[in-house]
Amino acid sequence: MKRYITSNIIKDLASKMVFVGGPRQVGKTTLSYQLIKSDQTSEAYLNWDDTFDRKKILAGEFPPDQKIVVLDEIHKYRLWRGLVKGFYDKRKSKHSFLVTGSARLDYYRRGGDSLQGRYHYYRLHPLSVGELLNSKQEVDIKRLLKYGGFPEPYLLGDDRSWRRWQQDRVTRVLQEDLISLEKVNEISSLQILIDTLPSKVASILSIKSLAEDLEVAHSTVKRWVQILDNLYFSFRLSPYGAPKIRAVKKEQKLYLWDWSSCENEGGRFENMVASQLLKYCHYREDTEGYRMELRYIRDTDKREVDFVVLENKKAIFAVEAKMSEENISPHLKYFSQRIKLDKWYQVHLGERHYEKDDIEVIPFVKFVKKLGLP
Repeated sequence: MKRYITSNIIKDLASKMVFVGGPRQVGKTTLSYQLIKSDQTSEAYLNWDDTFDRKKILAGEFPPDQKIVVLDEIHKYRLWRGLVKGFYDKRKSKHSFLVTGSARLDYYRRGGDSLQGRYHYYRLHPLSVGELLNSKQEVDIKRLLKYGGFPEPYLLGDDRSWRRWQQDRVTRVLQEDLISLEKVNEISSLQILIDTLPSKVASILSIKSLAEDLEVAHSTVKRWVQILDNLYFSFRLSPYGAPKIRAVKKEQKLYLWDWSSCENEGGRFENMVASQLLKYCHYREDTEGYRMELRYIRDTDKREVDFVVLENKKAIFAVEAKMSEENISPHLKYFSQRIKLDKWYQVHLGERHYEKDDIEVIPFVKFVKKLGLP
C-alpha cells in the first residue's frame, strides 16, 4: 500500500533532504524500502541501532549505485545534525538522503550546525479512514476503531496479535527510544504513567493529580508527559480562546497516537477523530506550509466542543464526536451562536446525515470523504 506522503517525499528528495518522524511501528521502514525499491535488506538502508550500520554511517560508507540513502534512528547520535549536514553538503549530487526516526526530529537537535534550508520534515501518521479511502481500500470502521491505525495490528485484525503488538511497542518505546534519548532514572514509574494515560484520554489532563498518584514531583511528571509527546506516544490539545466566550486558558486534553489502547469506546472514537484531524493539520503544514493547529473549545462553565481546526491562526471549522447519531450537542449549539466559523459538524458512527441550526450531523466516514482528509 502506497502511503499518503510518498509522492510528496519523492518530489522533495529531488532538491533537499527529507526527514520523516513518527511513532514506532507506524510504517517508516516499509515506506523507506518502497522508496529505495527494495523489499529485502538493502545497503541503502542504514539503521543507527545496528552495530554494523552504525560503523558505516560514521565512516560515510554509502553504496555508490543507490541514489536514495536512508538513515534511520540517527537522531540517537549526539552529533547527528552536524554529521548529516556534512553528508548532504558533500554528496548531494550523488545521493538523496532520507532521515527517519521514531521521535520528533525537530526536537532532538543535539549538537552540530544548523540544517535550516536543507530539508523538509514530514510526520507519518497511522492508517486512517481518509488514507484508506484515498488508497481505494475497504474501510472497516469497526476494525479501525478496535485495533487502531498502526499497520500490523489493523491488517491482522486479531485480538491475540493486537495484545502482543501493544506490549512489544511499549517495551521498545521505553527500552530503545526513551533510554537512548532521555535521562530518566525511574523507568518503573514512567511505565505506570504509560499504563495510566489511556484512562485520561479525551479529558482534561491534570499534571497535579498524576504527580500525586505517582508520588513524584509535579515538574517530573510534566517532563515525562512532554517526553512521551516527543516520542509520538501521546499528544495534547490546547483550548481555543475565542473573544466572545469565557474560554479556559491553560487546561489541555490528552490523546494517544494508538487510540486502540483507550479503555472505553466513546473515548476511543473521540481519539480516532482527533488523530484524523491532527493528521490533516500535519499534512497541510508539511506539504503546503500552512500554519495549522488542532484545538478544542471549552469555557469556564465547562461547556465544550471536542475540536476546532485553525489555519494561519483563524478557526475554520469545529467538530463534535458522538457515538450516537441522535441529538445535537447543546454545547455545539451554544458555541455556534457565539463563534463565527465556516462550518460546525457533529460526527458519529451511525447512518443519519442531516443539517439543523447550521450544524451538520454526518457519519464519520462521510465527513472524512467530504473534506478530503488524508
